[in-house]
Amino acid sequence: MTDPSPAPNGIRWTSFDSPVGQLLLTADEFGALTSLSVPGQKGGRTVRPEWRQDPGPFRAAGEQLTAYFAGELKEFQLEFRSSGTDFRERVWTALDSVPYGATTTYGEIAARIGASRAAVRAVGGAIGANPLLVVRPCHRVIGADGSMTGYAGGLDRKVQLLTLEDALR
Repeated sequence: MTDPSPAPNGIRWTSFDSPVGQLLLTADEFGALTSLSVPGQKGGRTVRPEWRQDPGPFRAAGEQLTAYFAGELKEFQLEFRSSGTDFRERVWTALDSVPYGATTTYGEIAARIGASRAAVRAVGGAIGANPLLVVRPCHRVIGADGSMTGYAGGLDRKVQLLTLEDALR
């Protein structure tokens, strides 16, 4: 029998097999998804000793990820929490509005949040710091010239996700 009390710091985790590798999911003490990392991710999370392995809070995420990777889900309906600066939160909210099967550019994200063209590099940094890969679609952001640029999970995974979504035309 597992202890139902939260981990000392409230973080629970589980792993999930996917076509892009073993995903690491974390949730807070309330069950909200706080991160989704892929193996070798730049800035990705790794399991810490004080976290508690508990697949319970991740049932909906697992079901939705399975449907997404099967091409059956176009929009995640998950409770998640992220913490970042006001600027990062605005960028991440803009990412949430990029629809399945579409791409956008760093400059377009900057414009959506009311940032100047000079802020494109900062937008790229905020996108690279996205703690919720796949479910918050940073993979849908490409270079202004259509190039596959920057993805914390690796460009191969970015192409794989965009191919799944039929976004590469």
